[in-house]
Amino acid sequence: MSTTNEPPSDLPSRLDWWRAARFGLFIHWGPVSLVGTEIGWSRGGERRGFYRGGSGEVPVEVYDNLYKEFNPVLFDAAEWVQIAQDAGMGYMVFTSKHHDGFVNFDTALTDYKITSAASPFGRDIVRELADAARSAGLPFGCYYSQPDWRHPDYRNENHQRYLDYFHAQVAELCSNYGELAVLWFDGLEEHFIHAEEVEKFRDVEVYPSAEIWNSEPLFQKIRALQPNILINNRCGMRADFDTPEQMIGGFQNQRPWESCITICKQWAWKPDDILKSFEECIHTLARVVGGDGNLLLNVGPMPDGRIEPRQVERLREIGAWLGRYGESIYGTRGGPFRPGPWGASTHKDNAIYLHILAWPEETLTLPPLPQKVGDAVLLTGGDVAVEQTDSAIRVSIAPADRDPVDTLVRLTIQE
Repeated sequence: MSTTNEPPSDLPSRLDWWRAARFGLFIHWGPVSLVGTEIGWSRGGERRGFYRGGSGEVPVEVYDNLYKEFNPVLFDAAEWVQIAQDAGMGYMVFTSKHHDGFVNFDTALTDYKITSAASPFGRDIVRELADAARSAGLPFGCYYSQPDWRHPDYRNENHQRYLDYFHAQVAELCSNYGELAVLWFDGLEEHFIHAEEVEKFRDVEVYPSAEIWNSEPLFQKIRALQPNILINNRCGMRADFDTPEQMIGGFQNQRPWESCITICKQWAWKPDDILKSFEECIHTLARVVGGDGNLLLNVGPMPDGRIEPRQVERLREIGAWLGRYGESIYGTRGGPFRPGPWGASTHKDNAIYLHILAWPEETLTLPPLPQKVGDAVLLTGGDVAVEQTDSAIRVSIAPADRDPVDTLVRLTIQE
């Protein structure tokens, strides 16, 4: 039986696997890792079309030539896929092109790419990752930034020529790399407008920026080439899911969403960047899934092709935790209790999982449930007492039995 009254859903079934996975790996990587600054944003020069303006700290003539030195000889696609699986992640999304215009796949439309004759590496990174992920049974998707601050025709009087280029590159990704699970766009206008005026655009299928990207025919082409692909909401269309960035989304169970959050501070690799603690990662995952969302956790690989060892260690710590408590994450929905200072809840079939992350009071008091609670088990070890009345559910756990990271209780609803 369901533990809550789920809102009616007309979501396509192609979303089922993604929603059940709950946890994915985001990867931002490119020649910029050589200098350890932020991908795209650290490039100097004009940023046409982006109302916030600004310029990066790396001069254009330096940034745009980094690819001629980029030779990540230790890159191993199968190893990256294994790291994602060791972390308990159910899918992977990789940057095929960021705002800087550099292309990490073998496009026929520009020489500013990883397979250029000027590149000492010369290997198609998207191809190797797509093949490795497919061999391991891990759904693979691509991030693609529509903004391109290097392209001469982007957001000027020749913008239609840029649209032809952009649409053709997306068609290459959708045609040449097998089945893609996700296409993760990153148009800047709709991202910031939607974040600031979320209520205004909550139920709008076509955003004002659709005209900028000529989105409707583009989406028709994508759907024709990749019928099962999932597309985010950053290309002028509402599409399949929302994308709160560097924050945990609010409770939303009527429309899919995914928080994209970095494991360090920066999206791309930075020497000695501040790494999130294991506790912070688990709390983020629990609160995201408890809000009925997915977590896309980002790593930035090093210039030699490896994911930084300390980041790998953190990912594997998360995977070990999921190996013990994954039943409270995978295949669950958020609720029935909304996230709060105390933590978050998830549910699946007749089980409710309480992720108790803090104890504002000695006893956790939650809103009442219409169903009768049967068994209560403290999955993290120890004893738990649950009192159910018409006005509340009260959970009591001795301080010695409270887990320092996530005190996890499973409540079973009686049939």
